[in-house]
Amino acid sequence: MAFFRRKVQFNDDLGFGSAPVLKNQRVLNIDGTPNIERTGLPWFKLDDTYTRLVTMSWSRFFIVILVAYLIVNTAFAITYNLIGIENLNGANGTTARDHFFDAFFFSAQTISTVGYGHIAPQGFLTSIVAAFESMLGLLAFALATGLLYGRFSRPTSKISFSRKMVVSPFHDHTGLMCRLVNLRRNALIDVEAQMFISFNETVDGKLKRSFYPLQLERKSISILPLNWTLVHPITEDSPIYDKTQLELSAAEVEIFIIIKAFDETFSQTVHSRTSYQDEDIEWNAKFKVMNYHNATGKTVIDFSLFDAIEKTTIDV
Repeated sequence: MAFFRRKVQFNDDLGFGSAPVLKNQRVLNIDGTPNIERTGLPWFKLDDTYTRLVTMSWSRFFIVILVAYLIVNTAFAITYNLIGIENLNGANGTTARDHFFDAFFFSAQTISTVGYGHIAPQGFLTSIVAAFESMLGLLAFALATGLLYGRFSRPTSKISFSRKMVVSPFHDHTGLMCRLVNLRRNALIDVEAQMFISFNETVDGKLKRSFYPLQLERKSISILPLNWTLVHPITEDSPIYDKTQLELSAAEVEIFIIIKAFDETFSQTVHSRTSYQDEDIEWNAKFKVMNYHNATGKTVIDFSLFDAIEKTTIDV
């Protein structure tokens, strides 16, 4: 039996296929990334290095840079010791440990082209290695600078979504609502929103995943200076009309929010998305007002109230 009221003829899997969701797994993570485990790919792909370095977290990026820096300097330190530590003038260490660290710090000075001068190469082979290392250092630091620029200049959105959706009174009916806000001070213009619902249903004796759009009371705004509450009116034309919280849970319901906007700072279009499961929906509740006027009449937005919810006096 179909879960949905099929007044809306739409069946687009949004790229996730029609396989049913099992064990309450999300299709889309809260941060907007697909909840998919990728296997069978090689651990390292040279042609994908730039993308991975630009998109990975900042902490992981700096760890990768630090590890690469230590590995390269260790390799050159071993090379200088193999050639002979006596070919480094000023390397006065007496033990093998001292010799290694003399060569390591000489390598660090050479690769960064600092060259303090208290240790200097002598001999043709050592000079060749030092010259090659200094050239490698120039290329490496140019590459690191480009990666930093790519990470800083990559257009991203700082749109935040409320932790919960609410079902509360809306005009003469009820509405399914979520709230979003731009955490940056920059202007987002021509903001467009889409809301979809997915669920498990049995069709021709087979369990499958279906996707349907949820019509919004307003699907676009010209500018986003404050918060925006997306509202899906739960009228007789709504696919979730007369559905209970238990029915939504049994169908493994998941609701997707997709936002597209033009960022004036980057002069580019940015995107953001998130998803909610049935347990993320608060019934008989509404969002607290987060905007008010101060003593001078200026509009104030209080971000501490962004996720604030209060119960309604009317059952929905």
